Amino acid sequence: MRSHHLMLGTAALALAAFTTAVSPSEAQASETLDAVKAKGHLQCGVSTGLAGFSFTGADGDWDGFDVALCRAMAAGIFGDPKAVKFTPTTGKTRFTALASGEVDVLARNTTWTMSRDADLKFEFTGVNYYDGQGFMVPKSLGVTSAHELDGATVCIQTGTTTELNLADFFRANNMSYEPVPIETNAEAQQKYLANACDAYTTDASGLAATRATFENPKDHVILPEIISKEPLGPLVRHGDPEWGDIARWTLNALLIAEEKGITQANVQDMAQTSEDPEVRRLLGAEGEYGKMLGLDNDWAIKAISAGGNYGELFAHYLGTETDIGLERGLNALWNQGGIQYAPPYR
Repeated sequence: MRSHHLMLGTAALALAAFTTAVSPSEAQASETLDAVKAKGHLQCGVSTGLAGFSFTGADGDWDGFDVALCRAMAAGIFGDPKAVKFTPTTGKTRFTALASGEVDVLARNTTWTMSRDADLKFEFTGVNYYDGQGFMVPKSLGVTSAHELDGATVCIQTGTTTELNLADFFRANNMSYEPVPIETNAEAQQKYLANACDAYTTDASGLAATRATFENPKDHVILPEIISKEPLGPLVRHGDPEWGDIARWTLNALLIAEEKGITQANVQDMAQTSEDPEVRRLLGAEGEYGKMLGLDNDWAIKAISAGGNYGELFAHYLGTETDIGLERGLNALWNQGGIQYAPPYR
């Protein structure tokens, strides 16, 4: 009996030693975070332009749903959502820009796949938009289904998962097509409107964003078929898990904020008045969770203050009240019929 107690006591001491070894105050530093702080800004890779997701306004500043994630990261790190510079990338150049260190994080409609994760040595840090590949055609073509596209010419961005998905779909359905390769969404839009291709295929959200910029959006139809899974999200390089944690938990913080009713307008008040334990942990009123990331304890307050919670960002840039007009669908929270879900903040 005494030996059993001795074993329990030894295990307790070992657990205490382990807990001390990984205490927040001694969390391993991130080389990328140190480099970002040294240059005074975050370098974020975005698309070359996609309405709602990443675009430049009349003042030349970058804005959009993906851009907002980088601004939230910058706010969490520096306390300033403007402490970020943007590098536009194409489907071909985006991975080189990240691998070479030209950008610190890539936030531009990029699909999480096994080969990109394991072979290209990138770390996806979450899904900020659950999507799927679709097709858009002129209404005048009279096509109502993708299964009617046998023999069609199709505008397709090179260096993307959509190339492979397109080939798989037509092969599986014993149909033929002629690809019209393009580099950017702007080029795709130009060729599609010039009738250089019968259909344009990309992520359904991208089709909706592109159509919203047309002079006569109602003259174009997004076909009902979704032919793939496209979990879109931010990614960083392998080799610096602490930096990956910052990107991952910035997105998670915005999701938890929506779930808990924390908004851009009330975040400061919630930090002082909320009695919800998870809210208190997230907003730095309880514990030292910021230190685990190498950030200030109120980092999440700053990140949420930058543009709002996940739902606010979706509604502002992509939602039904915008020209793009996207429903939340799969991107609704898990307790509201969707699958967006953040791990517990504890």
